[in-house]
Formats: sequence, C-alpha cells, structure tokens
Amino acid sequence: MRTSATPRSMEGMTLMEINAGDTAWVLASAALVFLMTPGLAFFYGGMVRVKSVLNMMMMSAITIAVVTVLWVVVGYSLTFGGDTGRVIGDFSVAGLKGLIAPEAVSGTIPTLAFVAFQLMFAIITPALISGAIADRATFRGWIVFVALWTSLVYFPVAHSVWFLDGDNPGGFIGTGIKAIDFAGGTAVHVNAGAAALALAIVLGRRVGWRKDPMRPHSLPLVVLGAGLLWFGWFGFNAGSALSAGTTAAVTFVNTQVATAAAVIGWLIIERIRNGKATTLGMASGAIAGLVAITPSCGAVTPVGALILGVVAGGICAFAVSLKYKLGFDDSLDVVGIHLVGGLVGSLAIGFLGTAAAPSAVDGLFYGGGVDQLGRQALANVIVGVYSFTVAFILAKVIDLTIGFRIKEEDEVAGIDQVEHAETAYDFLAAGSGLRGHSTVVRTEDPIDGDTSDGTAEKEGAKV
Repeated sequence: MRTSATPRSMEGMTLMEINAGDTAWVLASAALVFLMTPGLAFFYGGMVRVKSVLNMMMMSAITIAVVTVLWVVVGYSLTFGGDTGRVIGDFSVAGLKGLIAPEAVSGTIPTLAFVAFQLMFAIITPALISGAIADRATFRGWIVFVALWTSLVYFPVAHSVWFLDGDNPGGFIGTGIKAIDFAGGTAVHVNAGAAALALAIVLGRRVGWRKDPMRPHSLPLVVLGAGLLWFGWFGFNAGSALSAGTTAAVTFVNTQVATAAAVIGWLIIERIRNGKATTLGMASGAIAGLVAITPSCGAVTPVGALILGVVAGGICAFAVSLKYKLGFDDSLDVVGIHLVGGLVGSLAIGFLGTAAAPSAVDGLFYGGGVDQLGRQALANVIVGVYSFTVAFILAKVIDLTIGFRIKEEDEVAGIDQVEHAETAYDFLAAGSGLRGHSTVVRTEDPIDGDTSDGTAEKEGAKV
C-alpha cells in the first residue's frame, strides 16, 4: 500500500480514469476499517473490570475525534503530501488543499477516497496502545499523548513505510530498505506495540497487580469486539490493494485463513498449558492471527497463511505471559499480541514469501535466501526503537506536567466514576423491585471479586 496522492506529484503525467469499482471498494473498506475502532472499544471494554469499562471505551473513541482533526489539518499532508528527507511529508496539502478537485486522482480512485481510507488506519493505531494502560491513565493525559504520538511517530513512520512518489525516491523503509508491509504490520502493530510497552513501564503497575485476579468483566463484549475486528479487518488488508482485483482477493482469503489457523494455534497452547480452551483465548488468538497476516497478506500463499496463523497463535499465546516474568503490567496484552504478532508476521515474509503472490518476493523457503528476512528485521527494529523512545519521553513529560497516572485511591474507587462521573452498570437499580423493607443490595465486581454494600431504602416502594 504505497502511493502519493497529491496533485503536485502528478504534474506532467497522464491522469488515469477513475474506476467506479475500485472507488467503491476503497470507500467500503474505509468504512470497514472505521468499524474496527468501535470493535476495539468493545474488545478492550469487555476485558477490563466493571469499574473501568467506560474509560476503556472512551480511550478508543476519543482517538476518532482527535486523529480525524489532526489528519485533515496536517496529518495527511505530513504522511502522503510530498517528501522531506524520505522520512516525512510536507505541508503542501495541509487542510486537504486542492484534493476535492476532479483532477486529484490517486491511481484509479479519487484522492479523497485514499484520504478517507488512510485516516482510519491513523485512528486505530493509537487506539491499540490504550489497552496496555487500562485502569490507570488520566483521560486528559491520554488525549495529549494521542495527539503528540500520532504527530511525532505515526505520521513519519507511515510515510517512511508507504510513501511512493512516481519515479522519485519514496519513504526510506519502503523504497530504501525495501521492507514489505502490505497493510500495517510494521507501521501499525509493531509501532503501537512498542509504544504500549513504553507506556506500561512509565505508568507502572496497577494497584493489586498479580495479587487480584483482574478478570474480564464481560466475555460476551470481548467476543463481540473480536467479531467486529475480524469483520473490519477484511477492509484493513484487502482494502489496502486499493483496487477491486486479484490482489484484493488474495489478501482477503489469506486474512481469513491465517486468523482461523491462529485461533487453533492459540487454543492448542492454552489447552496444553492450562488444560482448558477458553473464550478469551479464542478471541485473543483471532486478533493474533489478524495482526500477523497484516504485513504478509500479499506475500504468501493460502497455505503459507495457514502455517503463519498457527505459528503466530502459538507464539503470541506464550508471549502474553512474558509480562509476568519481566515485571511490566501490559493490562490487555497489547505487547504480547500486537508487538510480537506484528513482528512474527513481518519476519514471516522472509521465510514464507513467494514471488507468485502479489508482493512478488521469494523468502528463504522459496529460494530467496535471507536477504528479505534481513530487510524485514531491520525495518521493525528501527520502527520499534523509535516508537518506544518517543512514547517513553512523551509519557514521562506528560506525567510530570499535567499528570498521566491517576491517584491510587482513584484507581481503587474506579476510574469511570473519577474521570467521567459515570458507571457502566447501575447495580442499585437492579434492586428497585424490592419493597416494604430496607434492603442491603450486594454488588460484586466479577473481575477482582471485590464487593461493596449499598443500602437501598425501599419503604413502600412500588414496582
């Protein structure tokens, strides 16, 4: 998915005719990718404790507002509007200047269709990070972090990976290192996963981590979120073909195959390790497979996707436990799934890539040697180190200025009430049918087992 979409870049060139089918596919894919962010909100929201549901969902939702504004004002221009040093764009199309004109065409689609599609990637990438700091980040601190990290990290990384301007040199990762990232394994998942690790370290562990169970409060919400993410991911990967053709079909099938295989791979490991195959494991395995196939969906065959899925599911199932051994509190396993899964999927191109696939590169198993494997590894190290470093510095500065970690007593009381003056569920109202006497309504948090008593006076109450 590399393109330049500025009128300036097409001066002197013959404009291609807009293809209605390609345009419809890209716009539909943009809508599918947008759906992934609400899906992520459900997925993350179901995984946290009952006192943190709204805050977790709000952390995903606010990225839609913040990043959309940034994207229109400067984001698209800095990512795809020209080139500065092969690492970032310029301000030539700030405010989407000139992009509503009929001659603003990118390939066979209107430039604005590409703008909309890429916007959805920019939105969900910082949203992924939020899962690592569930229960303990101030909402204002998160908003400031999203704005700064997206501007300083996502825009230049996406430019470096995907920008291509005709015969001119493009982004240094995509056209210099020549690493392949079809739909965002490096630019999205490794990028977000590295930042998530940095934030988990800076904000520290949750109160009661490793002592309280902290179980998901709603597995049905988790499954709903995973289903929406799986559905939207077809737009994420197949939409990155930017046309309705063979490449879209190949990436669509590979996405489905790898995800299904990853579910099986995760559950096998879970069954061996714990003796049970869980609903949470199934959902997590699906996300691991989706993450892993993202960079490689255009580089492998369906059989290669199957192998990748099983391997990625198993590796990520192991990786999520590393936080306990290494001592960092990655609340919802962003590092274990997105950083590790994205890295596995990207490196897999160096092994399973085949010239017969749309990305047209042979990996080690197809006689291509280790050259492409080295390119993939170098690209991910560069992005991972850069993202981690900037995120770490930003988190430190935010915490020392406006505050990023909430107070311990507020975390114990519940971040929903403290940050938003709301609760997801009204447990006291559940006892409103009782009447004729004073009733002690006992509510239980299904995550950590903590209980709280509320006395509800129901003298003479009517049903």
